[in-house]
Amino acid sequence: MQRSKRYKDSAKELDLEKKYSLDEALLIIKKTSTVKFDASVEAHVKLGINPKQSDQVMRTAVTLPHGTGKKLKIAAFVTSTKEKEAKEAGAELVGGKELVTQIKGSGKLNFDIAVAEPAIMRELAIIAKILGQKGKMPSPKTGTVSPNVAKVIKEIAGGKIDVKTDDQGNVHQIIGKVSYDSAKLKKNFETLLDAIKQAKPAGAKSEYIKGISISSSMGPGIKVSL
Repeated sequence: MQRSKRYKDSAKELDLEKKYSLDEALLIIKKTSTVKFDASVEAHVKLGINPKQSDQVMRTAVTLPHGTGKKLKIAAFVTSTKEKEAKEAGAELVGGKELVTQIKGSGKLNFDIAVAEPAIMRELAIIAKILGQKGKMPSPKTGTVSPNVAKVIKEIAGGKIDVKTDDQGNVHQIIGKVSYDSAKLKKNFETLLDAIKQAKPAGAKSEYIKGISISSSMGPGIKVSL
């Protein structure tokens, strides 16, 4: 893979094979982030699981105390009586059958996350494949299906995130911005890691957490000691 000059310059500042303490790693990220925007800080956690096995699936939800620094565009699939409160809570796209029809016709998902009322879930069946392919299907497992959609919307806006692995059993999650002070980034990271530990699936191997690294947007991964 071809690396950018900015990436290579950042990598010169650290030993890519060394494992740093979390405090050291956060300081390095702040020192080496050279992009012209407020870069995100990402945590990468390698788990000793095979997500293709049903007893080794790790998925949970947690509220990061200081949020991710990213404003999410929320869609709310609700009945007409709940539309007003969903909008007031912060959802940008709100609707029922008409919103489903719109998505079915365009195939476009102009939002980051979706929530839904149980009463509207049957209507989502016709776009379940579209939503599912992008990981945006509301689900009771992640708390995005609820009769109290306004509460769920406020929680998401306040930093609640859905935590899951990729096909290789790795978690990739934004934990804040480079502009956050280190204490806030550390607290968010620790909250995320605790949630992953508590969600350890029954079929997980004895070595559940195999490796951790953190990085900034477009920056090199910094290994963190467990």
